[in-house]
Amino acid sequence: MTSQPEPQDSLADLRAQLQGLSTEAANPELSSIDTMTTAELVKAMNGQDALVAAAVERELDSVAAAVDGVHAKLAAGGRLIYIGAGTAGRVGVLDASECPPTYGTDPDMVVGVIAGGARAIREAVENAEDDAEAGAADLAALSVGPGDAVVGISASGRTPYVVGALTAARAAGAFTVGLACNRNSVIGATAEVAIDVEVGPEFVAGSTRLKSGTAQKLVVNMISTLSMVKLGKTYGNMMVDLQATNAKLRARSQRTVLQATGCSVEEASGALDAAGGSVKLAILMILTGVDAEAGRAALEVTGGRLRQAVDQAS
Repeated sequence: MTSQPEPQDSLADLRAQLQGLSTEAANPELSSIDTMTTAELVKAMNGQDALVAAAVERELDSVAAAVDGVHAKLAAGGRLIYIGAGTAGRVGVLDASECPPTYGTDPDMVVGVIAGGARAIREAVENAEDDAEAGAADLAALSVGPGDAVVGISASGRTPYVVGALTAARAAGAFTVGLACNRNSVIGATAEVAIDVEVGPEFVAGSTRLKSGTAQKLVVNMISTLSMVKLGKTYGNMMVDLQATNAKLRARSQRTVLQATGCSVEEASGALDAAGGSVKLAILMILTGVDAEAGRAALEVTGGRLRQAVDQAS
């Protein structure tokens, strides 16, 4: 299907909006990259990437507010829903898809929604990001409500699909976060918490899969990971709720038990078998001497928090 040309007045308005966005600007220091050697290109791009962590650091107070809000919803049985278009949508889908194997979460607990649906994960879907009503409709299809947290992601901070989604989410009573890569973003103003990580002009002007995408990944890493830590999904910095679905993860499960307890390989293997593969339960059994049934009961009492269960059983 051939797209219809945009009216010239609409394009003029959009050009004016984009002109003020740092992510759309061209960095004059990089105006000759097409003449650089490979070594110079690599150094220049790495130098730009090195600026991203500092940009995220400037927004840590807002990130902390987002983590607290998301954790509160998850702790009460709600969901974390990421929503975005293009690269921003893919970042959310990626983070959501990695939570079940890493933390043993239900796939419905952290959800990634992308404009244009599943097809858009692999290829661009024409005009999907421009449909504000579709953003609202996609969240309505998930029955988003007061028990949920919704994180809208947009490099420009003005993507209509994300603005529509956050507007609907807030109206439904959900906790809302706007993650953008420009100051004073529209999605930040729409959400309860604004995380405006200003990364500046991209290495290739306007290519927001670069520094903007990296910044978004850093922030969603913090939102999901730190929420899971606060939920008791780790013991110290070790994954104790991982799902051992392949050989690598089975080896990691055994290694985690060894590291957490200092036991022998035989003890770790036996405890994991008795615990049905649960790393958390196996560690509790070894550290406290309880059997699997008592260990499960202890973890139930502490809401799955292993450190508390160990302290109470010791």
